[in-house]
Amino acid sequence: MPRFGVLGPLTIEDPPGRRTTPRGDHQRALLAVLLLNANSSVPVDALVETLWPDTPPKSYSSNLHTYVSRLRARFEGLEIERDPHGYRLVVAPADLDLLSFREAAAAGKAAARAGDPAAAAGHYRRALAEWRGPVLSGLHVPRLDADVARLESERLAAFEDCVDAELSDGRHGELTSELQAMITEHPLRERLAAQLMIALHRAGRQADSLAVHRDLRATLVEELGVEPGAEVRRVHAAVLRGEDPVPSAKATPIFPICQLPPDIADLAGRESEIAKLSVLLGDGTGVPVAVITGEPGAGKSTLAVTTAHRLRRSFPDGQLFVPLAGASDPRDLSDVLGDLLRALGVTGPAIPDDVEARAAVYRGRLADRRVLVVLDDAASPEQVRALLPGTPGTAVLITSRRRLSGLAGADRLPLAPLSGAEAMTLLARLAGPDRVGAERADAERIAKACGNLPLALRIAGSRLAMRPGLPLGKLAGRLEDEVSRLDELQVSDLQVRGSIALSYQALSPAARRAFRLIGRCRTLDLPAWAVSALIDDGGADEAIDELVEASLLEATGLDPTGEQRFRVHDLVRVFATELGRELETHAERVATVAKVSDAALCLADTAARRLPRTVPMPLSDHDVPAQPLDAELVERLLRDPGTWFSVERANLVSAVSSLCAVGWRRKALRILERLSAYLYLHSHYTDMRTAYETLRDAAREADDRHIAVVADANLAVLLHVRGEYERAAEGYRACSKELADLGDLATRAWVETNLAHCLVGLGRAGESLHAATQAREMSTVEDSGTHARRAESAALHRLGKISEALEIDRRILAQARESADDRQLGVALQGLSWSLMLDGRPEEALATIEESVRVLRRTTAKSALAKSLRTQGAILAGAGRRDEAVKAYENARRLAGALEERPRELSCTRAIAASWIGDGRADRAIPVLRRCLDEFRAMGGKPATGLTLHVLRRAYEAVGETRAAEAAGEEAKRLEVPHDANASTLVRLLLSLTEPAPA
Repeated sequence: MPRFGVLGPLTIEDPPGRRTTPRGDHQRALLAVLLLNANSSVPVDALVETLWPDTPPKSYSSNLHTYVSRLRARFEGLEIERDPHGYRLVVAPADLDLLSFREAAAAGKAAARAGDPAAAAGHYRRALAEWRGPVLSGLHVPRLDADVARLESERLAAFEDCVDAELSDGRHGELTSELQAMITEHPLRERLAAQLMIALHRAGRQADSLAVHRDLRATLVEELGVEPGAEVRRVHAAVLRGEDPVPSAKATPIFPICQLPPDIADLAGRESEIAKLSVLLGDGTGVPVAVITGEPGAGKSTLAVTTAHRLRRSFPDGQLFVPLAGASDPRDLSDVLGDLLRALGVTGPAIPDDVEARAAVYRGRLADRRVLVVLDDAASPEQVRALLPGTPGTAVLITSRRRLSGLAGADRLPLAPLSGAEAMTLLARLAGPDRVGAERADAERIAKACGNLPLALRIAGSRLAMRPGLPLGKLAGRLEDEVSRLDELQVSDLQVRGSIALSYQALSPAARRAFRLIGRCRTLDLPAWAVSALIDDGGADEAIDELVEASLLEATGLDPTGEQRFRVHDLVRVFATELGRELETHAERVATVAKVSDAALCLADTAARRLPRTVPMPLSDHDVPAQPLDAELVERLLRDPGTWFSVERANLVSAVSSLCAVGWRRKALRILERLSAYLYLHSHYTDMRTAYETLRDAAREADDRHIAVVADANLAVLLHVRGEYERAAEGYRACSKELADLGDLATRAWVETNLAHCLVGLGRAGESLHAATQAREMSTVEDSGTHARRAESAALHRLGKISEALEIDRRILAQARESADDRQLGVALQGLSWSLMLDGRPEEALATIEESVRVLRRTTAKSALAKSLRTQGAILAGAGRRDEAVKAYENARRLAGALEERPRELSCTRAIAASWIGDGRADRAIPVLRRCLDEFRAMGGKPATGLTLHVLRRAYEAVGETRAAEAAGEEAKRLEVPHDANASTLVRLLLSLTEPAPA
């Protein structure tokens, strides 16, 4: 059997003493990997990757078999076995220098533990003699780089163990030159430096010993920014005292010990988090463990260090700080424990090889001590468990990007971004309070673009501090551009992109894909149904769980529909969007966004059709795709359609803007048409106006006339409801003309109907009737036809044609009763009640309006209820039931005010002020009526202006202001329209409220 060598050039020595090597690079590489894993099975995949690191040939299996056969034939006695997993080279320890080295080193450790340093040194020297140079020198196999580095570390550790044994045996004289040579190769190796200091000190060279410490400290501070560790400090102190600093396995660790990095001077906020952690870690029972989790850049380490400094008095024996590098390259647990043991005074042979044994010694060192252990940037529960102390009195504070859900018994503190005030405080500390105060609006823009994330704010603040002349508005503008935002958020070695990338790189391929897909959705508050539609994969749940665990996606709880919600930090979303642009095609991105927008449109469509349709515009059935979501899920989400709309309202408004930005205007319109059913019903007019203006502007820019005019028509509806009659009428006329040119009769019918209602408010009843009749003739669906007939009825009232209006209202009521729709029924009853009142049938009118109010109270149609209550107030006033009339007007005004329906709110206010005149409070009524008059005039509502003047005249008369009363009366007469039964009846009813109440 030949003897093999890998601790130096690859060699094979035949029994006669002749050295050879295999022919060919592939055979040498194959033999090398088998020898480095001697007596262990090497998987075929690993061998293939070793031999063909780029692309293996199709015949790699037969090629590999050929190389193995040639090795067996070349070297007699070479045993290479084939097993189910791969190949194993069987070799005795004496026949491989690597195994001989390890066997001798293990014997050295055993002798050192047995207290025989001389024997230990002999074993170690024999082990080191096996080394002939760098591992596999002259043969570079990339697949073996990690194994080679590990072996070099083993060699260095064996040399250090050997030096410890020889120092313990008193053989220091011959070690100084050898140690100096090793330190030249490894200038940051603290253990070597400590050993050289001991050897020089024993040789009587105290000054040289101290110089070694001085050089080491300078190198560590310059290269790593850290001070020498506990062992070097102990040896240095002993040399200064002139004592023998020989390390002892029984040395007592020096307490207290503090390894904390410096406290952060410019921490902003986090006081509540520090207080909570202080309570958790101060719990006297067991070993409290607190985990600070959060997205990249949230300030987890900063919070941990600050909290640890605040708690130093509570842990008088010390504070250990252990960087675990979990986000980048998680540290080996054995190395971590080795560093901790050396910090706690355990050195040399007293440090066990086995990880579990090291953990036991570590726990023993902390037993009965009050020590706070800070584990920074943990990768996993497995990395943490062995580092948890075992006895009460100690506590552990962990930071991690992952939730460490598998760590039982730990309290978790999710770290959110800073509040707005805290973000501004941090910016002021970094950039200067005067500068931030002078440009506060721009500073708030910077904070918003940074998502209040501490890392991003710190970078932005540092950039401002570096450039005192840079206007805050200029930096804010750069940060608001999503394409360049992450490029701007970097300074020196700090960068947001790199921080997030570390978390992304640690994900599984499925979770990475899910992360990129979520980045395509511009909303930061995501429902589970949208996430599922985005990912559209059987493993979506597992991928989502992994993203939540990695703090790249935050589960924020269930919404009122029972759906899980998720939050993505804006900067994290920007990073995900960047990745999507780099790694996926435009077609793939478009297809994914189409899925989630289709799901949103279909949900909005179903929800809108379950709500009363109060917005006076059509709901198109065109371009609505098939529902991609499961029917059971859809039914659960839309069990209460109003609740679903209230939950998704902000997202849908945002979706309109996002869809317009990518040119999907028609889909944006379809979503907005459906969302408007909810917004108009609940008087969320601001959202409607914002969304329709966005849609209109996008359509105009693209020269999309039809969508632009539909948006303008809806914006005219919003002017109308606010009482801006002149502007609304102008808008309706322009839209009607444009729709006629485009051939859209269905939408034009609605617009003409709205114009008819608007013209009634302006006192132009003849024009109103013409528009309403034209709208009815153009109507192709029942809803628009009914709406047009209501406008006809209102116009006929003002033309004095009550019988014709009454007939129309009876037909509308008959249709409503057949529909079994309470809202339609309540609205129809209101219309009929007023026609009955104008026709001189007050008792029938009162019964009809009371039924209307009862029916509408069962619905969500608050606007229709407000209108019916106002009508009820007028009819009750005519019946002489003054107190009930005022109460109805007050209820109507309260509803109209909440709905921002100013014309109706003003008309109710006018009626209530009329009742004050009857109560003897005309002086209080006059200023209120004047304000009503000013607003009605501004709206252009002539009938409403005339009615108000009549009531104001009566108020002036009550206080004796005769000339003012005459002026109001004369103006009211000028505004009167002949045959306007509506106005004449209302004047009578309102003036009845100005009469004193009967005794």
